[in-house]
Amino acid sequence: MFATPSFAQAQQAPARQTAWEASRTRANDDVVVTGVAKARDRLDSATSTSSIDDVDVLRIGNTSINAIFRTIPGIRAEAGSGETLGNYTIRGLPMVSTGAKYLQFQEDGLPVLQIGDIVAFTPDHFMRFDFNVAQIESIRGGSASTFASNAPGGVINLISNTGEVEGGSVQVSTGLDYDSQRVDFSYGGHLSDTLRFHVGGFYREGEGVRDIGFEGHRGGQLRFNVTKDFDGGFFRIEGKLLDDRVPIYQSAPIAVSGTNDDPSYGDLPGFSIREGSLTSRNIGVIPYMTPDGTVAETDIQDGSHALVRSIGFQTRFNLGDWTITEHMRFSDQSGDQFFNFPVGLAPAASLPLAFGGRSGTIAYASGPQRGQAITNPASLNGNGVIAVTSLVNSQVDSLNNFTNDLRASRVWAVGGGDLTTTFGVYNATQDIAFDRQQITAFQDVVDGGNSALVDIINTDGTRRTQDGVYSWATNARTDVEYRILAPYASLNYRIGRLALGGSVRFETGEVRGETFGNTPTSSRAIDINGDGVLSEAEQTFGQTSSRIPVNYDYDYTSYSISANYRLSQSYSTFARYSSGGRAAGERILRTTAINPATGGLTNTDISYDPVDQAEVGVKFRTPGLFANVTGFWAEVGETNQQLRPDANGQTAFFLVTQGYEAIGAEFEGGIQRGPFSLTGSATLTSAEITEAADPALIGNTPRRQADMIFAMMPQYETNLFTVGASLVGTTESFSQDVNQLVMPGYTTVNAFLEVRPMERVVVSLYATNLLDEIALTEVSAPTLPATGVALARALPGRNISASLRLFF
Repeated sequence: MFATPSFAQAQQAPARQTAWEASRTRANDDVVVTGVAKARDRLDSATSTSSIDDVDVLRIGNTSINAIFRTIPGIRAEAGSGETLGNYTIRGLPMVSTGAKYLQFQEDGLPVLQIGDIVAFTPDHFMRFDFNVAQIESIRGGSASTFASNAPGGVINLISNTGEVEGGSVQVSTGLDYDSQRVDFSYGGHLSDTLRFHVGGFYREGEGVRDIGFEGHRGGQLRFNVTKDFDGGFFRIEGKLLDDRVPIYQSAPIAVSGTNDDPSYGDLPGFSIREGSLTSRNIGVIPYMTPDGTVAETDIQDGSHALVRSIGFQTRFNLGDWTITEHMRFSDQSGDQFFNFPVGLAPAASLPLAFGGRSGTIAYASGPQRGQAITNPASLNGNGVIAVTSLVNSQVDSLNNFTNDLRASRVWAVGGGDLTTTFGVYNATQDIAFDRQQITAFQDVVDGGNSALVDIINTDGTRRTQDGVYSWATNARTDVEYRILAPYASLNYRIGRLALGGSVRFETGEVRGETFGNTPTSSRAIDINGDGVLSEAEQTFGQTSSRIPVNYDYDYTSYSISANYRLSQSYSTFARYSSGGRAAGERILRTTAINPATGGLTNTDISYDPVDQAEVGVKFRTPGLFANVTGFWAEVGETNQQLRPDANGQTAFFLVTQGYEAIGAEFEGGIQRGPFSLTGSATLTSAEITEAADPALIGNTPRRQADMIFAMMPQYETNLFTVGASLVGTTESFSQDVNQLVMPGYTTVNAFLEVRPMERVVVSLYATNLLDEIALTEVSAPTLPATGVALARALPGRNISASLRLFF
């Protein structure tokens, strides 16, 4: 009687991968997206690239930016300052000063800072790794010169999760032999077939991996993005809030004996270079005079405070045969920073004579023994050493930056091949506005967070110091803006197995603003403690009075040409020549490079540092095995401020103009056989100084440049557990350009064990520097010190942590 309708069977969409499934899947690292015009198969790209997925990053055991970047091939990362303020360079390019001069650090393709070596504010100050990061991609040399500003050496890019997988996770972590508590979370997925999101972050508290006697780590991060997909493209909004405080570990005393060629380094009595720090609970609130002449206070326990609020968007869409990509971000970046930076060492028994040329006594100026005389200075703390410390206090008004990168690409059919053309415009601004005071003080050398400030008292009972402070004489303000405009273009022609490429970038910049400093005649006397008596130190307050304008422009052209030949499905070979540059940053301000009357450059050649590079490489990839070998050459001329000991052994800044050359080879490879996998890299470098004001330096190896750096990660993985290690090391190097005192090589071993007792649950155990190696990243002394004590920076000793991660 009734007809039954027949319905066509609806085809169900494939189930989306969950966060738990994604954590058990190896990332596809066969495509490179950083520093190139369009995403390409790595074997079809004439570049040296690497990728680390989030799973392997966690297995390194230390998720600070500098610890992670140590494992990237070709990257030399000196991570002795803690979570931030690391020093970074690449493939033999010199580390004349601090920061990351020739590298650009990016989040999702845009820079964190336009200039990577602002004094005491390296880009890692405003970056944190957490579960928002899906992978870390790097490009070394090559097209980084033309697809990024101020990045001739390379680009390291933190790429975010964007909601492709469903669900998330939460993890709690704790230090087992140090004080640290941290919570991470991540969640994302699809709100509809065309709308997806991701949100994640962390919060943590604790003293940290060194004994400082107070809670040095406090804060966290929150990041999010929302993506709308449509035919041919997407639109994404992204945001970030970072509010985090971390301690900064600066140089500390170390015992050294032997000879320049074969020195022996070890702990001083009462102080461990691996566990201790001169940052201490006994150095608290310090008064200072602001550049506008008012008195304020700061607390060293506030450490390095980073505050970031950023918002941006990116989109990709088709316009006829053209693909348009637009990416914009504004970052409001500020905060403050207070740390003690030892600049010299003195015997406690001769401290009054060394600073003032008069007899006197010394006494504790802070801590539980404040006011007590030190009656045994020669044997104080078992070492009899006093550190001459610069208490560096910075208040950041603005390190804000705005970046916009617009590009258009099209593929043309030409002569039986494909010609890809890309045209783009990069527009950016970078504020550098901060006040800085450098306050000279004295402190004893003892670890456990127990170091205290020390006073000098004259024989008549008057104070040469005030609460441990010897001088408030250095006060400065910087307020400049950098404007960057860089149109760029690239061509890539692929026919059969051959791909030929070329790119060019026209970089122009405007630098406007002013700097202020104090002069010897601009000191003021302030009765800082209100006792009606002026100590000698209270008469040294430096007040900013000398204004120097900053008003100059610069321009330079970068280019890169390349050829890539795909020998087979598994092999390719490439060659590339690049010429780029790095614009002079804040380090040349208030030096002889700036005309104090006009604000212009005294020599236009100082406006940027040229970098020429050549590469030739072979790549191999087959299931379960890959290997990349690249030979490289680089030549650079650099003007920079270098921090090194002066003739009196006190650390000071010097303006350095030198030329450098490096040649070497880089290897990266990996193998997987069943449950076992091994990845590793090694970079061999021969570098020398080719130009210098001091002819004796020509032909020497640049300071802290090792012949080889290497990394290795063996793993054994089953459904129940994964066990493995991360080994990172370096051969020996020279402490300074004079090539006398040797810094020993080292290998740090980080071990990990992950257990999955049930579905969606991971229990992990991590040990960093398992063998408790003394791993020196910096020694300030150019030669073996006659006193047997030097200032050095070292990686932390052994630390063990545990975590529990739940997926949902």
